[in-house]
Amino acid sequence: MFRWRKWDGAPHWEHECVYLGSDQWGEWFGQPAGWRSRRPGRDYAVEVPNVTLLAPSGDYAATFNARPGTYRVYIDIAWDLHWEADEPTGIDMDLDVVDTRDGRGIWIDDRDEWDEHRVAYGYPLDLVAALDELATDLERRVTAHDAPFDDPTPQRWLDLLATFGPHSPDA
Repeated sequence: MFRWRKWDGAPHWEHECVYLGSDQWGEWFGQPAGWRSRRPGRDYAVEVPNVTLLAPSGDYAATFNARPGTYRVYIDIAWDLHWEADEPTGIDMDLDVVDTRDGRGIWIDDRDEWDEHRVAYGYPLDLVAALDELATDLERRVTAHDAPFDDPTPQRWLDLLATFGPHSPDA
């Protein structure tokens, strides 16, 4: 399970996943089609396989969806992303960098939520500046298709995930 929480400690997304391994980009996790993603008020089975990269810096997690998934890349800007009780966990910091396959392009998402929460939760100003800069840099790197935001890097992990089969982690 990959567990997210919000700055105030409230639960956020939980994703059923399997650990795939690591490379120079960080730790990789996979979620076959049909496995669950849930948060308070929402629970669904993912439609396409995906792999998530936990950056060694601990400040983002990048999810890469197999075709024909709408989102090619979905990056959650994070804080305190680390291993806890044999599971990855972190604080979702609202900002996301997305790259779509449906023609909408690449952009930094949820700036409205970021603006609201940084005031409501009192995010430290140095953290706000660092994560704003990180989001802008990641948007640039995704646009340029720099590794690991290219297609071949996550495809290696999607291919490995395919060998796990569609069984549920609870089976």
